[in-house]
Amino acid sequence: PIGIPTVFVEPVEDPLGDLVSRFARTHAPFTVSAVAERFGLGTAVVHDALRRLASQRRVVEGEFRPGSTGSEWCDVEVLRRLRSRSLAALRHEVEPVDAATLGRFLPAWQHVTEPLRGVDGLATVIDQLAGVALPASAWESLVLPSRVKDYSPVMLDELTASGEVIWSGGGALPGNDGWMSLHLAETAALTLPEPTGAETTELQRSVLASLAGGGAYFFRQLSNAVGSTDDRELVAALWDLAWSGLVTNDTLAPLRAYLGATTTKPRTAPRSRAYRGRARPALPSQGGPPSAAGRWSLLPLAEPDATVRGVATAEQLLERYGVVTRGAVVSEGIRGGFALAYRVLSGFEDTGRARRGYFVEGLGAAQFATGATVDRLRSFAREPDPERDLSTVTLAATDPANPYGAALPWPQSPPADDDRRGHRPGRKAGALVVLVDGELALYVERGGKTMLTFGSPQRSIVAAAQSLAAAVRRSGGRLKVERVDGAFVVGTPVGAALVDAGFSATPQGLRLRA
Repeated sequence: PIGIPTVFVEPVEDPLGDLVSRFARTHAPFTVSAVAERFGLGTAVVHDALRRLASQRRVVEGEFRPGSTGSEWCDVEVLRRLRSRSLAALRHEVEPVDAATLGRFLPAWQHVTEPLRGVDGLATVIDQLAGVALPASAWESLVLPSRVKDYSPVMLDELTASGEVIWSGGGALPGNDGWMSLHLAETAALTLPEPTGAETTELQRSVLASLAGGGAYFFRQLSNAVGSTDDRELVAALWDLAWSGLVTNDTLAPLRAYLGATTTKPRTAPRSRAYRGRARPALPSQGGPPSAAGRWSLLPLAEPDATVRGVATAEQLLERYGVVTRGAVVSEGIRGGFALAYRVLSGFEDTGRARRGYFVEGLGAAQFATGATVDRLRSFAREPDPERDLSTVTLAATDPANPYGAALPWPQSPPADDDRRGHRPGRKAGALVVLVDGELALYVERGGKTMLTFGSPQRSIVAAAQSLAAAVRRSGGRLKVERVDGAFVVGTPVGAALVDAGFSATPQGLRLRA
């Protein structure tokens, strides 16, 4: 016809498909019968057209509207806009909680306030903490006993000896200590860190070559395989390899012996008792030293596929923290940092596996959690009540259940004097924190020589002192406090609270022995 543009009269390949596609682009999710009624077509004809469009990825089929029954169809771009607007509406519906609420939620999420029991409970805890590196000295003194009520080292040895759990090193620390992580054997490839890449000595390379054939070696078998006659040198080589993340042991007995080893030089026997004849070299014992007991083997290789590892890491972060924040990811030193975790978690949001929102005040909108987790987080929100009993928990400063210095910044402390300026809180090996109702009340540096407070009322300080003393007694250790906020501890309100908790006064400060 004259006057009609050519584009409207030229034949097209699928006119019915184009007509149905135009309907889909201008409507929310719809049914086949709605299209058939609109154009006066049979439902079978419309269904065939929609199938062709679905094969071209122009529409998708599913159940999209609440309460709907049967199959529905939607244009892919319309569905993307609907999902984006729905997620935005969900984010605005959630009212953020304060930092103290996260401080109460996280220990409960990680079974600190409600400990589990038995070997099965221990396996659950290890599954949640798989891959996180903590000081080896803290695992069995603070981390595991706080989460498993009846914890005993025998439980962990049972899991490692049976091959269900393995441990790996992540770097040495001063004082016969080092960073260590636990892993479930079935998922170890996804949680094991990559080796540190430190240079190896000739003896260490010989050890690795002997273990490369597979299997596990007792210390004496290994010394014979590498031709070593110096037990001390071989033990040092094994532990260097362990802290480098290359070898492991089927029990934690050698690690406990290593942690308990003294660095002081042993006394020599008096001359009157010493052997006066020709000196004989010490012969190596048949079983080897305690710090090398058990069977040594190579650690399995980490998962090489970055995509698989990234997805597994994001799932582990959601399981460990409930609410994943930038600070929590950065504190773990995960490869790829928060940028990689953000991309994977954003993908989880698109598929409905997680939600992004402003859940905790002051931490930005780049926070991820599941819907059920957000509801549980909000259940820990409280109104101030001076009559309510205070909940307290003492943790290692590096414990993932401690949000301060990771998800949350360290709180402001009282004005510092000249004696305190060099002391700042940090997630340091050997340091302790005491949380009272989710707020940081005390920070104790390694060994307890210096203690910091953060403006908590005396009622909270008293509760924190009681919790700290109970934790020291449970661990079987000792603690000596000399200074609080730069001042000598004796005679301060904090010192009085510590004395009431069982600390004894000494010329150097206050001391507690288990």
